[in-house]
Amino acid sequence: MNVTVDRHPLATLLDRNRWTAVMFLKRVSDKHRAREGSATATRKEKVSRWISGSITPEITVQEAMADVLGVDPQEVRRRGWPDWLFLAFDDDHTILESPWTPAGTVQALESVGGPVDRRGFLVASSGALAAMVAQWATAPHSVATSTSGRRIGQQVVTLFDTRLDALRHLDDQVGSGQAYDAATAELRLITRILREASYSDNTGRGLYALAAEASRLAGWCAYDSGHTATAERHFITAVRASASSGNDTAGASALAFWANLRYTNGDPRGALDLINGALASARNITSPRVLAMLHARQARAHSKAGETAAAYRAVDAALDAYDRAGPASEDLPAMYWVTAGELHQVAASSALSLGEPHRALRHFDAALSHHDPYDTEKEARGTAIYLARRAEAHLALGDIDAALENAHQVLEHMSGVDSALSSSTLTELRDQLRTHGHIRAVQDFLGLTA
Repeated sequence: MNVTVDRHPLATLLDRNRWTAVMFLKRVSDKHRAREGSATATRKEKVSRWISGSITPEITVQEAMADVLGVDPQEVRRRGWPDWLFLAFDDDHTILESPWTPAGTVQALESVGGPVDRRGFLVASSGALAAMVAQWATAPHSVATSTSGRRIGQQVVTLFDTRLDALRHLDDQVGSGQAYDAATAELRLITRILREASYSDNTGRGLYALAAEASRLAGWCAYDSGHTATAERHFITAVRASASSGNDTAGASALAFWANLRYTNGDPRGALDLINGALASARNITSPRVLAMLHARQARAHSKAGETAAAYRAVDAALDAYDRAGPASEDLPAMYWVTAGELHQVAASSALSLGEPHRALRHFDAALSHHDPYDTEKEARGTAIYLARRAEAHLALGDIDAALENAHQVLEHMSGVDSALSSSTLTELRDQLRTHGHIRAVQDFLGLTA
């Protein structure tokens, strides 16, 4: 059973353990008597009120609950209610500590589950990230060929590949909220086939690579919906699956998306650990667009860390890698969105983070005016985010009219797209515009987006 974002963790824990409210309260009462010398009431309405949020249990009751659930009671005070309840789920232990083997990968894939409503990162430290990348780089690239169950061949791999490609484009058009459920459904089906079907070594590698891409896509959708820990769980399983497939390119792609999450959420050093680990295997990365994406993410991480020279070196490396790319049809299907325009947008955002709005606008202009025969698709969410950043560059230069022109275009591109990332970008832009709230045109825009 999954811990869904709209469900209280206590409700899910009761279901997982097959406890009624009264059964659970009796266990809590026994623990409370042992700890504090007094029993607690066992009326089931208490649990309903805890789950609804109308009442928060007393701290001694929470500590008794922790005893029942096998959680260190010290975490109750450290993490607070209800965040400490998530420590009672063992999914993360499986995902983080399963062996780097095909069997361990399947175990992790089965545990990744659905969205988890949790604050902060799943992997806390930069050192832990570096260690995980080292495990990925040294994991044995061997598929356990299955000889039991119904025999499947490459046609199944091709069908899944087609379905995932459709999901990527669906995400572009309607946003992550709707696409997440579809991506996790694909992942569950691929995982079940890995577990139950029989297949050759070649087909097995294809299936693990598909699992890596499905989990990577689910991770992106979770991240774009604002669920950081859930996204990391998917990115970790994507990296594991890529190792089981022997596909360093798939792993590098997952690491690049994971790095995006880390630097956007205030951890540029951790992001660089992920990117540098991927680039250490650059000779095995077969996609020029994946290499360009890695360098682009490297540029953003350096810019977030305030490292100007390193950021611009990475921008140059990204553009150089893209110059070596051919048509998108000759690259990975998942990399269709990596274009010269996208890379200039990344360069512009990096310059903006480094306090160089003039340089940012030059790259924004290059993104619009460049000639790229491979840039055939425009994605509404990404366009909205970069238009908002362009507006921020104009604001930094005091050009309110140009900023508002871009801000109104942001609203047009966001229409109908479900994305927490673009929504938060708009919120940041609104906050900056409020400093000019005495201007009537600014007031009108703020009124439109209230």
